[in-house]
Amino acid sequence: MQLKIINKSNNPLPRYESEQAAGMDIRCHLSEEITLQPMERRLLPTGLFIELPQGYEAQIRPRSGLALKRGLTVLNSPGTIDADYRGEVGIILINLSNEPQTIAPGERICQMVIARHEQPEVVEVEVLSDTERGAGGFGHSGVK
Repeated sequence: MQLKIINKSNNPLPRYESEQAAGMDIRCHLSEEITLQPMERRLLPTGLFIELPQGYEAQIRPRSGLALKRGLTVLNSPGTIDADYRGEVGIILINLSNEPQTIAPGERICQMVIARHEQPEVVEVEVLSDTERGAGGFGHSGVK
């Protein structure tokens, strides 16, 4: 499979930082540093335009180190980029910390995972098959 990318930034192409990494790091395309105040969110450009094969999506996820150390995360996580989208990849970053956070041009701000997906035929029915769990939801199995 190929992931075709137009790179209009001066950053390197996304890449996997280790041999078995699931996500490749994505860098922001900024002309100067920006500062996100606590609870501020902003759409950050990447300068990347991608073409995925049909049947695949790109999932945008937070970088764990940024989330833990600085409180920066991807707001709509995971964000989905559909195979037919051809616009610039933008990342909605939010500062969940109590302190302003500065983001430098070219900083790695998220990761992108390429995943296969299906589009099932949607069929309306009157009854669903029964299971042991049934309609048990939020917290139904206890806390221990």
